[in-house]
Amino acid sequence: MRRRSGAKTLPKSADSGSLGVRQVTGAEGSRIIRMEVDDLLGDGNATIDVVDAERARLFALLGRLLGGAPDSELLGRLRLLPFTPGEIGQAYAALSDAARATTPDAAEREYFALFIGVGRGELLPYASYYLTGFLHERPLADLRGDLARLGIERAAGVSEPEDHLAFLAETYAGLLAGALGPDAEAAEPFFMRHIRPWAGRFFADLEAAESARFYKAVGRLGRIAIEVETAAADLPA
Repeated sequence: MRRRSGAKTLPKSADSGSLGVRQVTGAEGSRIIRMEVDDLLGDGNATIDVVDAERARLFALLGRLLGGAPDSELLGRLRLLPFTPGEIGQAYAALSDAARATTPDAAEREYFALFIGVGRGELLPYASYYLTGFLHERPLADLRGDLARLGIERAAGVSEPEDHLAFLAETYAGLLAGALGPDAEAAEPFFMRHIRPWAGRFFADLEAAESARFYKAVGRLGRIAIEVETAAADLPA
C-alpha cells in the first residue's frame, strides 16, 4: 500500500471480501485502502486516538464481512476474540461463538443465500434500496458527490455500486483512522449522511434473516455499532 506523505495508516484487508476503496491523491496518483483484518487483535495504530482506532477496526471488520464470506484464517482469528464488558463486548463474544460454530464452506453458502442468491439474495445491502425501495437512486448520486469531494472512489474492477454497506463501512473506517479524506473531521458528517439513516435497519434485518446463522452475529454487532455511533453523535458538543 502506498501512503500519502504524513498520512496515518489503517490496517489493510485481505483481498477477499474488500470492495476496494480508493483514495485519490492528486499528483501522487491514487492508492487502494484495504482494511487488514489480520490486525484486529493487534495493538493497533498508536498514531491515532485509541477510541477512533477501535471504531475504525470495528467498521473495517463489518465492511470485510459484508464484502465477502470469511475464510478459514479470518474465522480462526474471530474465534480468539476476547470477552469484554458492555454491549459491544458481548456482541464480539457472540461473533466469536458464531465463528466457532461455522466453517468456511458453510459461511460461503450462507453469504450466497443472504446477499447473492439465484436472481437476488435475501437482503439488499444498498442505501438506495433501503431509502427509496429501488437501486441506483438519489442516495447513490448524493454519495458519489460526497466521495468526489473527499477524493475517494471505487478501485478499478469493482462492480458493486458505492452505496453497498461494505464500501460505506470501509470508507467510514478509513475516515475515522485518517487514512482517507482530508482529515478525521470528515468521518462524522459521512456517517450522519450516508450510514445513520438506514444501516441500523439493515443490520436488524440481517440479525433476523431466515438464512442467517453466522451472519446473525454480524447483524447484532453491526446494529449495536450503529446505535453506539448514533448515540455518540447526538451528544451535546
